[in-house]
Amino acid sequence: MTDIRQQVIETALQMNASGLNKGTSGNVSARTDDGFVITPSGIAYDQLTPDHIVRMDLEGGYYGELRPSSEWRMHSDIYRAHPSAGAVVHTHSTHATALSCLHMEIPAFHYMIAVAGGASIRCADYATFGTEALSEAMLVALRDRSACLLGNHGQIAFGPGLGKALWLAGEVEELAHQYWLVRQAGEPILIDGDEMERVLDRFRSYGKQPDEIDGDDPLARDMPIRRST
Repeated sequence: MTDIRQQVIETALQMNASGLNKGTSGNVSARTDDGFVITPSGIAYDQLTPDHIVRMDLEGGYYGELRPSSEWRMHSDIYRAHPSAGAVVHTHSTHATALSCLHMEIPAFHYMIAVAGGASIRCADYATFGTEALSEAMLVALRDRSACLLGNHGQIAFGPGLGKALWLAGEVEELAHQYWLVRQAGEPILIDGDEMERVLDRFRSYGKQPDEIDGDDPLARDMPIRRST
């Protein structure tokens, strides 16, 4: 348990060091055998020790003297709704938050939109932070997706582990930044639905090595394989 708690701390520190987040406004969690562990409320990440990371069950119960992040419910509901989620990263990254304040989804202006699992990165309706209403709105925006914007709030992303979840949050912020810049120059030319279907098919094995791929590998169809003898 200490190892996963230390990894949560390291991920939170990387999140802030990369510029994805400021202060303690974001939060990080990782799934465990009996629930998940999450950053506590209101403690600076550079002051955290493994004992500060709060253990929770999936019904909202927490163990120890420290209170979990006020956004614990979003993390819990992702783990309950998405069995593939092994870690969750929530940030108030600048450009994702700016778009969320306009209630803008990020459309298929670039093929990398597929990184979140669909032809757009949706924006959830606004609801008060830490509430069941916010969590419900988030789950709608996350349908068939692994990341979304949160209206007037920020973004949230999940992955099979902490590294992938943090990476995806970084990709969402970069796409939000690019889309913001494009909108300053004009109206982007969007990739059509048929092409996005092809992109999404290829993304089933994007960023994965052979031992991580379950079934057909779309990217290998046009890739000559050389084997050493």
